[in-house]
Formats: sequence, C-alpha cells, structure tokens
Amino acid sequence: MFVASRTWLLQTSLRLLYIFCVVDFSAGLDRISLGQSLYEGQTIISQGGKFELGFFTRNSLQFYMGIWYKFILDQTIVWVANRDMPISARSYSLSQLVLSEDGNLTLFDGFKRPIWSTNSTFRFLNATEGAVVLLDTGNLVLSDEFNVVWQSFDYPTDTFLPGGKLGSDKTTNRSQVLTSWRSSDDPSSGTFSFGIDPNGSAEFFLWRNRSERYWKSGAWNGKTFSSVPEMTLNYIYNFSYVSNEKTNYFTYDLYNPSITSRFVLDTSGQVRQLTWLESSQQWNLFWAQPRSYCFLNSCGANALCNGSAASICSCLKGFEPQLPKEWDLLYFSGGCSRKNPLQCNKDKEGFLKIRQVGLPPNPQSLAVGVAELCEYACLINCSCSAYVSNGDCTLWAGDLIGTNLRATSGQDFYLKLNAFELPAGPSKGCMMPRLPLLRLGFPGDSGKKRRLYIGLAVSISLLICGSLSCYLWIKKLNHKEAKETNQNLLLLNLDTSKGNLLNGQSVAAKRLSKGSGQGLEELRNETILIAKLQHMNLVRLLGGCIDEDEKILIYEYMPNKSLDSFLFGNSMKQKLLDWRTRVRIIEGIAQGLLYLHQYSRLRIVHRDLKASNILLDAEMNPKISDFGLARIFGGNQLEANTNRIVGTYGYMSPEYAMEGLFSIKSDVFAFGVLLLEIVSGKKSTGFHDLDYQSLLGYAWELWVNDRVLELIDPTLDIPSSSCMPLKYVAVGLLCVQEVPSDRPSMSEVVAMLSNEHTTLVSPKRPAFTAGRAPLLAASGREQAELCSVNRLTESVLVAR
Repeated sequence: MFVASRTWLLQTSLRLLYIFCVVDFSAGLDRISLGQSLYEGQTIISQGGKFELGFFTRNSLQFYMGIWYKFILDQTIVWVANRDMPISARSYSLSQLVLSEDGNLTLFDGFKRPIWSTNSTFRFLNATEGAVVLLDTGNLVLSDEFNVVWQSFDYPTDTFLPGGKLGSDKTTNRSQVLTSWRSSDDPSSGTFSFGIDPNGSAEFFLWRNRSERYWKSGAWNGKTFSSVPEMTLNYIYNFSYVSNEKTNYFTYDLYNPSITSRFVLDTSGQVRQLTWLESSQQWNLFWAQPRSYCFLNSCGANALCNGSAASICSCLKGFEPQLPKEWDLLYFSGGCSRKNPLQCNKDKEGFLKIRQVGLPPNPQSLAVGVAELCEYACLINCSCSAYVSNGDCTLWAGDLIGTNLRATSGQDFYLKLNAFELPAGPSKGCMMPRLPLLRLGFPGDSGKKRRLYIGLAVSISLLICGSLSCYLWIKKLNHKEAKETNQNLLLLNLDTSKGNLLNGQSVAAKRLSKGSGQGLEELRNETILIAKLQHMNLVRLLGGCIDEDEKILIYEYMPNKSLDSFLFGNSMKQKLLDWRTRVRIIEGIAQGLLYLHQYSRLRIVHRDLKASNILLDAEMNPKISDFGLARIFGGNQLEANTNRIVGTYGYMSPEYAMEGLFSIKSDVFAFGVLLLEIVSGKKSTGFHDLDYQSLLGYAWELWVNDRVLELIDPTLDIPSSSCMPLKYVAVGLLCVQEVPSDRPSMSEVVAMLSNEHTTLVSPKRPAFTAGRAPLLAASGREQAELCSVNRLTESVLVAR
C-alpha cells in the first residue's frame, strides 16, 4: 500500500511538472497538437485574442469544458462540450482534454474516465498533421493538413455565432439546433430549442420539450423572414440560406466584423440578438422573439408577466429582482423576492388587489362560502401569499410562479403585503371581527389542520353584518373623494361619448399600460419635461392623474392623429399629403427640434422621434409628442451614455444603437430618416425592395446615380421643373451620415430648408448602408449638384 501511494504521488508530480513546465497553454497558444493535453487551470486563446477555451464552473460543484469571450470580464459562455456530463468537484483535479492519435479530442476527469469525445473516425498518420485550433470566430476546429474532421459549429449549444450554422445534414440525419441552458448556473440541456423547420421549409421554429412549437419566424424570401423582418433587415446581420441535396441551413455574418454580436436562446424560451457595448461594458438587447411569452412562465417567481407591455416582466408590488444585473439585461427567469419579509401578524399585514390576473398554478382550495372568510384565512396563516375568492376560496403558499395579466379571462387577485407597503389611502374605519384560529396546512406549517370552532357560525353572521356596514361606509367615502378629484382634473367632463372639458375644449387622454414596469417613470419624465416646454410644434400637456395603478395624461386634442396614419395608411389618406403640406410638416418638425435643442429653458434630446410621434392638428400642422424617453442635457454637455438602449428600430443613430451614446445629433439622425419617409412615402422600418434592405440604402443609391426623382412619392403632383424635392432629399441624407460630427445641427437644417438659395455640401454615405447594394462609380464623386428653382446648376463646394 505504501509503494502504491508513492507510485501515485510520483505520477502526479510528473504530470504537474509537465503541465507547468513543458506546455504552457496560458501563454497564448491557440491550439492543442497531436499528443498534447489541456489540464485544469490552462486555456488556449484564439489568435486574435477574442475567444478562450478551458474549464469553467458556475457553482464550484460541477465543471465543464467550454468557450467564452476572452476580453469580456463577466464570463460569457458560447459553447459547452460536456453540458450534460459535468465533471464532479471530487473528480475534477487533473482533468484533461487530450488530442489522441485515433483522431479524437477527448475530455477525461481526474480518474481517467472519458466524459466527452468528438467521436471522430479519422486517424492521424503523424504528429505534425493533427491539431485542434480555436479560431477568432469562436469555432473549435479539429483538422489534419487538408480536411476539417470535426468542428464545434456543427454542435452548437445555446449560442448562434456569426459563421455558424443552424440546419440539418441530410447524409447524417444530424441537425444543428440551439438548446437553452437549464438555468443561469446550469448549462445542461434545458426546456427550449431553436432551429429550422425539420420538414424542409426555410423558416425558424421555437419548441418547448423538443416537440411543442410555440413560435415561428415565417418563410424566408431570400432577404428576410415574413413574420419578423426586423430579425435580418438591419445594419448588423447578413443572413443567407443554403439548400441542396446534402444539406440545408441558415448562416450569417456581420457587416462590420469589429462588432461583437450573437444570438442566444435563453432559459426563458426567448431567442435574442445581443450586441456588446464596449463603452458601458454590457450586452445590449437588439431584438427578441417571441415578444409575448407569458404562457411560458418565464418571468420567474413573484413576477407579473404582461405580453403587451414594453417591459414584459415586472416584479409584483413589494418584491424586487433577485438578480438585478440579469433583470437589467431583460433576463427575467431569476424572478423576484420580497423586499421586506412578512411579519406573520394579521394586524400588520393586508392585501393588494390586482385586476385581470391569470392565476398561478398549484393553489389550495377551501370551502368557506364567504369572501371575507377567505381573506381572513389567508391573513392568519403565515405561509399564505395570496388568495382569490370567486365563490370558492383559493389560496397560494410560498412563491407565486406563472402570474400574468389577461385582458379578458383574468380574475381579481389579492396579494399579501406588509401594511406599510400597501398604497396610501383613507383608513378603512372597520375592524374584522375576531375569529378562532384557522390553519390550512401549507408546506412549512406544522402540518396540523385545526377544525373551526363551534362558534364559527355565529362569527360568520357577525362578520357578514360588519363587512356590509364597512363596505357601504367606504363606498360613500370613495364616491365623495372621486367626485372632488374629478372636479380638480381641469373640470373634465367624464361623458364617455366625447373627450370635452366643461368649457367645450376637446382633449385627448393617454392611458399608460397597467402592467408596464416603465409606465410611472415615463409618465413622470414626460410630465416634468413637457410641462416646462411651450412651442407651437410641441403637443401641449393639460393635466393628468395617478390613482393606484391608473396613470393618465390629458393632452390637447389633435383631430388628425399621427403622421404615420397618413404616410403609411390607405392611399386615400396619403393623397391628402400634397407637396406643400409635406413641406410644412417637415419645417414644423425641424422648428420643434430646434426649440428643444437650442431655445428651450432645458436642452432636450427626444430619443424617440418617429412618424407615429408626430401629431397633426386640424390644419395639418405637426406637433412633436411622447417625451417619455427624452433626456435633459446640461448647458455644456455634448453627449451622454446609457446602459440600456431604448427607442425605435429604423430611427436609431449608429453610435446610439451600438455604443449607447446619444446627443442632439441622435435626434438629427432620426429627423433625417423621418424627412426621407415623408418625401418618399416609404416606411424605413419595413422597407421591402428587391435590391435594398433599407430606405437609407435605397435613397443613397438613387442619389449617387442621379435618379433622385425615383425616390419621390409618385402620388405627389410636383411640376417637372421643380428642384425642391432634390434639396429635401439632400438635407435628409446629410442628417443620416454615419459620423455624428458630419451631421448638421438643427439650426443649420432650418437654415437649409428656409433659404431657397443656400448651397449644400455633398452628403457622405449614410449609416447602415455599407455592404448592401453595389454602388456605381458615381458614388466616389466629391461634389453634388442640385438644380435651383430657376433651372440653373450650382456646384456645391462650400463647407457648411
């Protein structure tokens, strides 16, 4: 036994000596050659330093071999070799990844047991020809001098990297699909999967439990997916589909290789497009589907799911996210926990009523027959979290999972909270009659169910009488307060047939979503900003109210609603926008933005300028609305940074979408997009052209080839001698240039639009157009030519 111990010690010492002295993978090698091993604590790094391969753990109990981004401090795993065969902590010491002569890359634990292998049938002939290399794409490739024997891109886990494939190999019947992690700290195969239609159609599906399909992308038309065009019609991803007798798959690359971006199928069942923001050192959520996924119970414990809200998940009142960093990145599956534990004191606790709730599973029923008894039963039981009383009494204990809002089939749900967490209001003025103790036997209780005492019948009678008196008294009090409140709200006439004040003025009411986690913040922001801004091209705020979960703002009434309903609605409404009206709308929007940027008491960046946020009055004059995302700038402040990108796809400037940087030049970019939409009648966010993937790319191609008139809305009746549309297109292209410093300020834009004889610099290529439709030689010209209204040509060479 002593000899055996010495032998083991000698072998271990020699192995450690080999690890630390003979092969130093951590020095930056990007490969494992034939006969070499990668041990615990060692890694290999791709040649450009982007990816790293090695051992990792999430809980110190189970260890995995995986690939992650080298330069991101918060380790982001993109591939796991042994996701369903972890190495235990007991057998982790001296684990190794070995490339052997039989052509296999094999992972062994410390007891020399094979955990995972490439299962290759190829055999290397000599030590010089075989190696496994980690590429800068994140692909781990096993090859000889001539052939790729195996690659990790053929076996994705939960991440779809640029250059990877999702599809099927018809010769081997093997499919490449994404499968979610089981949880944020468990990379084993989870519930959800994402891949292409196994029946051969070119579209993506999402499945639960490998068989239940709950989302599809719609068919691929060679450029985009019919149901989710925003998935591919953007400036980041270039998708392609390959189909032949051997294989069919989707792959993609990046228009800008310097961007770090990925698709990931998260534990909640959403597939997400994420882009790394170097400035804030965070992943930015660019796109996610499905948007409405409350049926997946993906918000975690003690959260409320609202598929129609901007933020799908929100913590229930009295709760906060358990993992705030993941919650900020819209990973909700960690759920919420109580801010303050319940005190198990019926005199210090109460209930918050939440309307239209789809109920969580696994309740416990109690036949009490009276609603007040149901409330009391939950109140005196320390484990009870909530109840519903709809004839029968239904109670829940512990964490509430799967709670969601339903517009039609929801029920009134009563959430148990500490008294100090309940909304402030008038004293109830009534006390519940004391009833004998009632125990329901929830998990965690003593488990003993106590029967109701003989006097329960008498107590019920007293309870009903007392509750009825209390109800009538409170109803009278609330009616009086509501009457006073309604009179204070700008003398609003609540006649449901029209929105008029008592003085006859028409108003518009904006009701924020009850389930929106951002509703109160946006309302506060909009109220503070717009109340301090007064301009003829900004919508006026008249008043508002907050009552429990109701949030309402009252605006001046705009009878023609929003600009997008005219531009992109039916053809009859579009014809009402003649050229003169469009010019007035463009100039009015420019004046409103100029006021925000330069002449208001506050320097404001709107951050969500788009056609739907331009309202039109009875004379078709434009007014900028919706300041929920706007931000105030200091007097000398040029730009700011945000960790969370908000706004609307198609109007975002590149520096904001990719780095989180915003400034007044971000609004200028959005104005340029909006101007081109007004002139062309085409929608930037849903542009469907055979050769171009964006309105900006289409406009630029026509500009450099002297075909600008093809961009103008054909419904417009413009004299052929008029050159005014050309000037407006030029201004729009100047506003959407990629570099913010190249874009004009709004004061310069207003000067260009108002001065008929102003000269303009030639615009540079707009953002989000590189790599799209090929440009002709004319794109290299250094000057643009615009004809003037008197048919003379001006060479535009002067600087702005």
